Amino acid sequence: MRIAFIVHEFPKLSETFVLNQAIGLIERGHDVDIYTHEINGTEQAHPDVNKYGLLDHTYELPIMPYSLFLRVILALWLLVRNFHRNPAMFLRSLNIGKYGIQVLGLRQIFASVALADKAPYDIIHSQFGTQSFNAVSFARVLQPTPKTITTFRGYDISAFLKKKGDHVYNRIFKQIDFFLTNSDFFCKRVIKIGCNPSKIRVNRSGLDCSQYTFSPRFSHPDQVVKLVTTGRLVEKKGIIYSIQAVAKVLPNHPNLRYLIIGDGPLKEDFQHLINRLGVSHAVHLMGWKNVREIVDILADSDLFIAPSVTAQDGDQDAPINVLKEAMALGMPVISTWHGGIPELVSHGVSGLLAPERDSETLAEHIDYLMRHPEQWESMGRAGRAMVEKHYNLTDLNNQLIELYDMILNTPQTTTLTADSGLISPLAKLLPWPTWVGKVRQ
Repeated sequence: MRIAFIVHEFPKLSETFVLNQAIGLIERGHDVDIYTHEINGTEQAHPDVNKYGLLDHTYELPIMPYSLFLRVILALWLLVRNFHRNPAMFLRSLNIGKYGIQVLGLRQIFASVALADKAPYDIIHSQFGTQSFNAVSFARVLQPTPKTITTFRGYDISAFLKKKGDHVYNRIFKQIDFFLTNSDFFCKRVIKIGCNPSKIRVNRSGLDCSQYTFSPRFSHPDQVVKLVTTGRLVEKKGIIYSIQAVAKVLPNHPNLRYLIIGDGPLKEDFQHLINRLGVSHAVHLMGWKNVREIVDILADSDLFIAPSVTAQDGDQDAPINVLKEAMALGMPVISTWHGGIPELVSHGVSGLLAPERDSETLAEHIDYLMRHPEQWESMGRAGRAMVEKHYNLTDLNNQLIELYDMILNTPQTTTLTADSGLISPLAKLLPWPTWVGKVRQ
């Protein structure tokens, strides 16, 4: 199969799920191209980006201005400069007879610029619902028409929904062939806002457990206990509450050390908080680390905390990969009753969960684990078992390919034409050349 991924930026260290799926497909003999609005350097990328030469198959999408005036000017310039590359494709992108006033958004011209020299694809897979609009444009201009899949992962079904409204995907639900989510939590939400339940399935973000050596955690009297957080220093990671929680328990547990791995816009705020609470001797902002460094720090640590919260803009997390990594290594974990996290962390079995923004309960959980190190090993084993059973990357990639095969062998049920009532009256007066080719229904 030839598969095109559409993402916002690539490579992105916090989105290893895209990398894992791409590599899984490549290792199974499929061709994968990646289309993105922003191509990043490899300094902070996963080493597999270079190992598999993924940047050689990554293409930057033309920037489409928000201003309609600027968009029209740029689209005309792109059309003049690129029309010769694939005249039939560019004419399809302007088929007002088929797509009505949607053509006036000009998104299909920008898609044509990216695709004019590419061989046909079997699958267009938009990673995040926010890219599904581009997936529709890709499918409209390509011949033969590929099947389309969209995966909802978090921001697209939380913050984006809060910003744009529950109806933002109504047209997409009719135009995309199939949908995936990375958790039951988000699957229910997608169905609630209008997705046909028969067109959606959960495909979790997996982990290659063979890359994470399980090691039971034990504690000895007076030994330093290392508590770790890994993630971007942004609101939804809830790190302010774990800092406050650690400050509460330090008087009773002076051997506790809290390591915060990551960077982001709240770094300075967190350092001010650490200084104000007088815990700089025990709480350390470690800054950004590469993948190998993160795994090494986790392997040398005892407990993991991910105090995720719903951000003010509505942004929420699915079961986050860093929790899976910590559990695969055998670490007891502390997290929150947030988003899809309770699907991963079983309270009292593989870890402990607290309400969002509740530093008191987080402190109680840290205190409990500090006082009961005899439970660390059993929690660590339960966590490893959960990841191996439900988040096995090999199994999940095999499921994805089975899904692709199913969709390719299913008759088309979506429509890429304009919604009823949107056909421009002008289109009825303009015959469309039959040699351009039709989009398969």
